[in-house]
Parts: sequence; structure tokens; C-alpha cells
Amino acid sequence: MIDVNRTLLKIRKLMKERNWSVYRLAKEADIPYSSLNSLFQKNNQPTLSTLEKICDGFHISMSEFFQDCTPYRADTYQFASDELELINLYRELTGPDQKILLSYVKGFCKRAL
Repeated sequence: MIDVNRTLLKIRKLMKERNWSVYRLAKEADIPYSSLNSLFQKNNQPTLSTLEKICDGFHISMSEFFQDCTPYRADTYQFASDELELINLYRELTGPDQKILLSYVKGFCKRAL
């Protein structure tokens, strides 16, 4: 069985990495703010469907959520300042805008070949 605190701590960690508030996660995950906030306030275990929505909001899979390490950790990969700036700008966008930017970059890369 998954420890409730561990699951909520992981969600908080992912929010902190992205500099997201509970409100931002609620928007990205398409979960009512009051429901998500209540989850944290009452220290409740999220349901599977809620956790799936949270993972979708973070643009990660459930398996990535439960992995102990995240890809491209700063302590294992040295990012250039331009790469960090691009990542931070990407994280400031909403989900639909992130998808648009990703499509644009993919198209740009194909054109550069």
C-alpha cells in the first residue's frame, strides 16, 4: 500500500520543481481547486482517477510519478543557461500552450535537418 504522505509529498515536490501553486495544478489537471486543496488539507489519499489527472497535468505517466528519480536531474546532467531558460519558460505556459510550443519546436527541428 502506498503511504499517503509519500504520495502527497511527491505531488508537492513536482509542484515545487515547476514553481506551481495548488491553483495552477488544479487548472492543469482539470480538477476543481477546492477538491485538490481539500486533498492536501485533509492529508487524504488521492483516488486513482485523481492521480491520473494530476499526472496528466504534470505531463508525466503514472510510472514516471512512482519512479524515485526524475529524468534530467540537475545533479546528473549539466544544463546550459539557455536550456534552463527554455525549460522555465515552458513550465510557465498552460497545458495547451505547452503543446503548441512543443509542436512548433518539433517542426523547427525537422526544418533544420
